[in-house]
Amino acid sequence: MTRPATHIWRLFTWGRTLARHRALLGIENDPNTPLPVKTLAKYARWSTFTGKTGEPDYATAFREIGPAAIKLGQTLATRPDLVGDEAAKNLLSLQDSLPPVPFAAIRKQIEDSFERPLEDIFAEVDPDPVGAASIAQVHKGVTTEGRTVAIKVLRPGIREKFERDITTYEWAAAHLEGMGGEARRLRPRLTIANFKRWTNSELDFRREAASASELADEMRGVERYAIPAIDWDRTNGRVLTIEWIDGVKISNMEALIEGGQDLPDLARRLVLAFLTQAISGGFFHADMHQGNLFVKADGTIVAIDFGIMGRIDRRARQWLAEILYGLITGNYKRVAEIHFEAQYVPSYHSVEEFATALRAVGEPMRGKPVSELSVGQMLDGLFAITRDFDMQTQPHLLLLQKTMVMVEGIATQLDPQINMWDVSAPFVRSWIRDELGPEAAIADRIRTDVDTLLRIPDLVRRIEDRFPAKGGAPEAPPLPDIELVWERKERQGRGWLGYIVAAAVGGLAVWGAMLADLIG
Repeated sequence: MTRPATHIWRLFTWGRTLARHRALLGIENDPNTPLPVKTLAKYARWSTFTGKTGEPDYATAFREIGPAAIKLGQTLATRPDLVGDEAAKNLLSLQDSLPPVPFAAIRKQIEDSFERPLEDIFAEVDPDPVGAASIAQVHKGVTTEGRTVAIKVLRPGIREKFERDITTYEWAAAHLEGMGGEARRLRPRLTIANFKRWTNSELDFRREAASASELADEMRGVERYAIPAIDWDRTNGRVLTIEWIDGVKISNMEALIEGGQDLPDLARRLVLAFLTQAISGGFFHADMHQGNLFVKADGTIVAIDFGIMGRIDRRARQWLAEILYGLITGNYKRVAEIHFEAQYVPSYHSVEEFATALRAVGEPMRGKPVSELSVGQMLDGLFAITRDFDMQTQPHLLLLQKTMVMVEGIATQLDPQINMWDVSAPFVRSWIRDELGPEAAIADRIRTDVDTLLRIPDLVRRIEDRFPAKGGAPEAPPLPDIELVWERKERQGRGWLGYIVAAAVGGLAVWGAMLADLIG
C-alpha cells in the first residue's frame, strides 16, 4: 500500500509542474478551495521560482506531467463546474500525443503478446508509426493474407504507470471530498472512479475491439457511416489489428473541398450519427475528436479509436431526449419536471423556479447558428445553476457532455452556419414519438404487466420493498476504501497538520536546494 507521504510528494511534484505554467492560480484564488489544498498549491508555486506571466496553460502542464495526466486532463475538460470555465476550455486543446517508442520495443511487445515471431503474424510492418499517443502507437502493416491493416500496440510498461498515478488520484479525491463543503457536492471520487474505469477499458484492446464490433452492429443501418472491421485473429489485450482506412481526416478542410465533399452535409450527418448512437442505441463513441474521424472518397464518415465509449440506459435516454426537445421548443417547465423526476434536483426546491433558471440558459440559444451560441455555452450555463439548486454531479452523463461539445466543434468547422437545434429537432421528435408515444406506452405496459403476472406476487412485493425505485443516476460504482490522514491521528498520533508540516518542510528543502544551485 502506498504511504500518504508518497502521495503528498507526488502531488507536490505535479503541483510544481502546474505552477510553472501558472495552472495553480485558479485553485489558490477560488474561495471554495479547502485551506490544506491552497497551502500545498502555494508551496508548489513558491518552489518553482518562475517569473512567468500571462494566462495559465493547463494543457501544457498536464502534457509534461505524463500519460495518465493527459487522460485525466481530457476528462477534466468536461468538468467546468469542478475546474472552472477557463481551465476546461484550455484542456479541450490537450492533444494526446507523445514521442514514439522505438520499433524494437514495439516488435517485442507484439511477439511477447502472441508468443510468436512477428513474421508469422504480419508479412510487413512499417517501423515508422502513423500515430503515437499516451497509451499506444499505431503502425501500418500487411497481414500474411495480403490485407492492409492498422496495428495498435500498447506502450510497454504503461499499465503499471497508470496504476501508480491513479492510486494517488484516488487518494487525493478522497481527501478533497472528505473536507466537505463544495468539494463533496462535486463528487471528485466518482469522477476519478469513472476515469479509472474508462482507462482500464482503454488499456485492454480486447475491450476496444468488442466496443468497435458492437457499435458497428448498432450503426449498420446508418447511411454513409462506417466502423473498420476487426481482425480478431491478430487482436489481444496488448495488440489491436483493424482494417486500414484510406480517407481524409475530417479536420483537413482543404482536402475535403478538393475531393468535392459537401461540408454542410458532412456536418449534418455527423450530428445525426451521434444522436443515433446516444439516444437510439444508448452506446456512443465518446472520443469523437478530429483525429478519430475520416472521410472516404464517397463521403462515408469512418470513426476509429474506440477505447472510450459511453453508455446510457433507456430511462436516462428518454429523459435526455425530452430535455433536448424541451430546450429546442422552449418547454422549460417540462425540462424542469424531468430533472425532478430523475432526482437530479432535490425535491425541496421549486419546479417553477428551476424552470425560470433554465429559461435564462435556453432562451438565448433558440433560433441562432452555432457560430453565435452553442451547445457548449448551454452546458456552461447549466453548470452555473447547478450550485444554486444543489444538483450533484452526474458522472454517467460526463462522457455525453464531452462528446456533445466535440461533435459541435467539428460540425461548426465544417459548416459555421449550422444550427444544432434545427438539425437535432426532427430526429429527437421522431424518437420521442416512437419511444414515448401512445403506441409505445401501450406496448411497454403490456410487456410489463405480462411479466409481472408471471411472478409470484409476494416475491415481487418483497423485492420492491427491499429495492425501491431509484432516480435517474445509476448506482454508484464501489469506491476504494481510503484511510484519510486525519483519521490516523488517534492511531499514530499524527494528523493532517503533521502532513502539511511535512509537505512544507519538503517544499522548503527543495526551495533551498534550488536557491543554493542558483547562488552557486
